[in-house]
Amino acid sequence: MSSTRAPLFTPVLLAGCVVILISFSIRASFGVFQIPIATEFNWPRAEFSLAIAIQNLFWGIGQPLFGALAERIGDRKAIILGAIVYAAGLVLSSFAITPEAHQLFETLIGFGIAGTGFGVILAVVGRASSAENRSMSLAIATAAGSAGQVFGAPLADWLLSFMGWQDVFLLFAVAILISLLVLPFMRSPQMATKTELDDSLGQILKKAFKDPSYTLIFLGFFSCGYQLAFITAHFPALVTEMCGAVDPTGLLASIGIGSTSTLGAISISVIGAANIAGTLFAGYLGNRLPKKYLLTGIYTLRAIASIMFIALPITPASVLIFSLAMGALWLATVPLTSGLVAHIYGLRYMGTLYGIVFFSHQLGAFLGVWLGGRLYDIYGDYTAVWWVGIGVGVFSAVIHLPIKEVPLGQRLAKMAR
Repeated sequence: MSSTRAPLFTPVLLAGCVVILISFSIRASFGVFQIPIATEFNWPRAEFSLAIAIQNLFWGIGQPLFGALAERIGDRKAIILGAIVYAAGLVLSSFAITPEAHQLFETLIGFGIAGTGFGVILAVVGRASSAENRSMSLAIATAAGSAGQVFGAPLADWLLSFMGWQDVFLLFAVAILISLLVLPFMRSPQMATKTELDDSLGQILKKAFKDPSYTLIFLGFFSCGYQLAFITAHFPALVTEMCGAVDPTGLLASIGIGSTSTLGAISISVIGAANIAGTLFAGYLGNRLPKKYLLTGIYTLRAIASIMFIALPITPASVLIFSLAMGALWLATVPLTSGLVAHIYGLRYMGTLYGIVFFSHQLGAFLGVWLGGRLYDIYGDYTAVWWVGIGVGVFSAVIHLPIKEVPLGQRLAKMAR
């Protein structure tokens, strides 16, 4: 009797990649607007940083809400709602002229990212994937977010060269609504075991909250959000100011980069490009090695790369090398963390369970972005907040080690015997 392997690239996976790519292209570009908006209105750096921090916080708040909403009203309806809220936030932000207005409308953008981002899309992709393809499918969908990062920041920088930031926001609002055209392809079967179907959302949440491994996953994802959000929001400005206006080696000119501000935008793109390969490799390894050890390795390597970058002189070459190294480790945590949640707690309520874990990620993101702007205004550079990021990264590397990477049902059944 012959068996055929289930296809890896399904319509659900491809459609999910399109939505995430466009959503994350826009999200990854906000750091490019840091200096133009602050300069136009003469705001302290902390004001726009707080707006982006609020965006990240409400992305985290919205993630479990949209996950639960998708499980109740359907994935596609939740994504449509997320895209509409996302577009509304962008349009309203384009008319904002005070820090408070930007900060208010970033709550909508944060909810919009939640409805069109990892929590909802990865749950759909995970349910639609076969067991042997699940880790790689989650990695491919995550890598689509990295592809968005490749294009988002440089595209925003290019658009800003001939139009105002307000017009760029309006253009991005149109783009996120266009992504809804692929939704007819996102039909996902409800792949779940009988035990998962018998459990209500309240029951599985109670089991997860009582499980120490779920708490460790929740805490461990905090530093990922801190590091990624801080770099996305502040790295272009850090590069522009700390790399200096002089290029003694001629590296920038030799690769066609005209200024350190452009280098800052390109660095975000380089991170995204390197992360495509890194995330896919993490998905490949996730099917073969314990995910918790892979996560420990990723956080350890991030800490090493960050220490070397800040301890050595910051030059165009070091910026590009760091971007490549950090990019390879960037979103590699997402398919492993979401896969760990699915493996231990099942697929039925993966969107909600991963959404709650992702809230920890976004708490870290809020702190990283806000603290970056706050400490910059106090000390005049980003060195202090960079070392905080290294510290929380080491914490995450250690805290993943005690996780019990065994399905919860098996553990409970063994304890009952």
